[in-house]
Amino acid sequence: MTLDAEAKMQFLFALRSRGVMDKRVLEAMEKIDRGAFVKGLFAERAYEDMPLPIACGQTISQPSIVGLMTQALQVDPRHKVLEIGTGSGYQAAILSQLARRVYTMDRHKRLVTEAQAVFDALDLANITAIASDGTRGLPEQAPFDRILITAAAEDPPGPLLAELKVGGIMVVPVGQSDAVQALIKVTRTETGFDYDELRQVRFVPLVEGMGAD
Repeated sequence: MTLDAEAKMQFLFALRSRGVMDKRVLEAMEKIDRGAFVKGLFAERAYEDMPLPIACGQTISQPSIVGLMTQALQVDPRHKVLEIGTGSGYQAAILSQLARRVYTMDRHKRLVTEAQAVFDALDLANITAIASDGTRGLPEQAPFDRILITAAAEDPPGPLLAELKVGGIMVVPVGQSDAVQALIKVTRTETGFDYDELRQVRFVPLVEGMGAD
């Protein structure tokens, strides 16, 4: 399923109307077809601005939230980015258009395998997908210029904060899993961390350990 011109215009209009204004982010989201990441019953709804269910009890985030999180991350072409929570792979694919290198981790092996197949089909060679407990970070590749967490933590995870470069940015939903969460932008400074609350969101909880699959 590919975007026709009218659907693409509506898709981009919905992003802009919800605050996604960064030109590079919009170009990346125009180029990466969300339909490639939505399977089965929900494929026909791939271009609506809504979250959709995927395998392993997870979701693909609504496009406007993907756009706002990516915009807040302020990725540039020199950056090495870590994403925690591969899910469908859609967010990592967007990041791949903006960064030098993207590492994405998920506790569900099935999701990583399926996302990798889409990355290969789209020839996104600058993404490394890893089945692992993302709450522990990826010390062998640290530090990172940018870290994006696509599941809600009660606090920004310490091991991941430790892997952020000075001057680096982390974007993470924070709050109890059964309540409305706040999307937080964390900037590492020479002396500590600055926190900015961006908006209210709702994400699946960040879970330690590996999935059952």
